[in-house]
Amino acid sequence: MDYCSSMVKTLEHVIVKHPQDAFISQEHLHQHWKTYNYISEPDYEEAIREYEEFLSILKKHVGRIDFLPLSDRTGIDSLYAHDPVKFTSNGAIILKSGKKLRQSEAEVYKQFLQEKNIPIIGELSGEAVADGGDLVWLDDRTLAVGRGYRTNDEAIKQLKEITAPFVDEFIVVQLPYHQGEEECLHLMSLISMVDHNLAVVYSRLMPVYFRQLLEKRDIQLIEVPKDEYNNLGCNVLALAPRICVIPFGNDYTKSELEKAGAIVYEYKGTEISFKGTGGPTCLTAPVVRK
Repeated sequence: MDYCSSMVKTLEHVIVKHPQDAFISQEHLHQHWKTYNYISEPDYEEAIREYEEFLSILKKHVGRIDFLPLSDRTGIDSLYAHDPVKFTSNGAIILKSGKKLRQSEAEVYKQFLQEKNIPIIGELSGEAVADGGDLVWLDDRTLAVGRGYRTNDEAIKQLKEITAPFVDEFIVVQLPYHQGEEECLHLMSLISMVDHNLAVVYSRLMPVYFRQLLEKRDIQLIEVPKDEYNNLGCNVLALAPRICVIPFGNDYTKSELEKAGAIVYEYKGTEISFKGTGGPTCLTAPVVRK
């Protein structure tokens, strides 16, 4: 089986986690939302409704959806199933989150993948920390990795070794300080691939050399305005080339995507995205794209 070393091919198998198994209850959210640095306490029932809307979009395009289990070893951030693992053409790499509260998710994920008979080709060890949101496939054999507060040098060293057999170009992208260590800034906060030659970007925080690299690869860049960046407008999930999902309320970005020939689905994500600052790419871990 070919596993996922692309951000844009047709999504056939994805792993997610339902808020019923991550948020658990309103009381659980009330006890933990401040600890996890959410901007406010999510509304549990509304989160369920929003997530079902998001799932209904996925189900139109994705043949297999697996759900991570309820676990007392994970917290409310486990809703964002993208970060503890990264899939490659050969199988999964188990990561260790740069957010200490999330590091226990990796072992639960590892057990889940083993039960599903999904191969694991590597696992970060020692002092290495990395989030899946910092790893962006520009194409099948080009991997860009953000170096910031969530992904360190040791992780980059180990990832380069693990991926060496099938990655021709390994690009390290230095991320800015922006709002500091407590805020979640991933490389995928600044770029979402929508097709092989189309990306949504927020250039204000992007290193010049990386933006120039994208231009040299003839990737059309759709610039997200500042207000829509704050509304997770740069967080776009490709279901297939130029078929994508975006949080509701990013009208300019949606319009520019449509001008580029994309089909754009929207979902309301006030409780499952904005309060946890994780958009549609964060909610999903693509396993197989073809």
